[in-house]
Amino acid sequence: DSKPMSPEIVGISHNLERIRELIDQVADTGLNTLVSGETGVGKELIVQNLYVKSGRMGKAFIKVNCAALPDGLLESELFGYEQGAFTGAQKRRRGKFELAHGGVLILDEIGDLSLPLQSKVLPVLQGGHFTPQGSEKDVVTDTWVIAATNQDLEEEMKQGKFRSDLYYRLSTIKINIAPLRERPEDLPYLIDYYVREYGRQFKGKKVTKPDSGVMKKLRAYHWPGNVRELQNVLKRIMILGGGKENIDELFHPQEETEAAVTAANLTAVKPIVDRELLDFDIKTNVDVKSLSLKKIRKKVLDRVEKEVIAYVLNKTGWNRSKATKILNISYKTLLYKIKDLGIEPPDGSIEDQF
Repeated sequence: DSKPMSPEIVGISHNLERIRELIDQVADTGLNTLVSGETGVGKELIVQNLYVKSGRMGKAFIKVNCAALPDGLLESELFGYEQGAFTGAQKRRRGKFELAHGGVLILDEIGDLSLPLQSKVLPVLQGGHFTPQGSEKDVVTDTWVIAATNQDLEEEMKQGKFRSDLYYRLSTIKINIAPLRERPEDLPYLIDYYVREYGRQFKGKKVTKPDSGVMKKLRAYHWPGNVRELQNVLKRIMILGGGKENIDELFHPQEETEAAVTAANLTAVKPIVDRELLDFDIKTNVDVKSLSLKKIRKKVLDRVEKEVIAYVLNKTGWNRSKATKILNISYKTLLYKIKDLGIEPPDGSIEDQF
């Protein structure tokens, strides 16, 4: 796999300053690290920084997307197999844990790892060894495992969807990247940085830099897709220009989503708090834990998420491919959310639309 150069973490927010400090403190320890944050915040950038500043720089740097493959193929990908282990296994194949020996293995989208595979990954983290499929011999590996996720693994753990023992093994060091909307002070620095980068990248083409009016819109926008969305918007503006039609086309679908979020927030919070208060006697302080801010936050977010996703699906005629682009999530994540949140089309049909 390609090895990253020295990537720059751009911004002045307290969140990024703390992350830079953590990277300097842990890069050379080899302690299992969990990098979390919403889609598009720059988790890969943090992983690259950890690698570049570690003593493993120049050695294996291997990434596995746990959401991209079905269980059978993912198990083979991680652990490898011996010749004849199953039909089609014509020769021995080394797994990523073995190939990453001495280097770094990134387990991306770790929250999508199934429970059976979670139980197979755990022994590697505990003892540094595993058994390839069809083999009777253990393989020893010295691999620095860095996991990344856009999910709340602590909540997944409570719901029985993620093993607690694996979570604690993975998260010896925790690095959480705040969404861009929570660190607006970073936005001007990011815009300046990417305008310079893309100016060099599009050399030879007529490039239009964002004018003051466009910059005002960029600063006012809430960036649901975070830094990745900012990158794509800036590329488009610089190549196609910042005319009103182009800007409206860039921001209109997300503005509808923002309106849905606002409406959902207004209707979601009070009933949930009221329900929590039913189990809480303020005078006697009975069952204080039931009024948990984190618990309420999760319920509110679930409700808001459900309303937003349903709103976007209905606006797109349940065109799921289009919905994934507006919501800036993967197709697999959208299908999971539809099932997990119990979202149904108005006519009850489950036929997919493209």
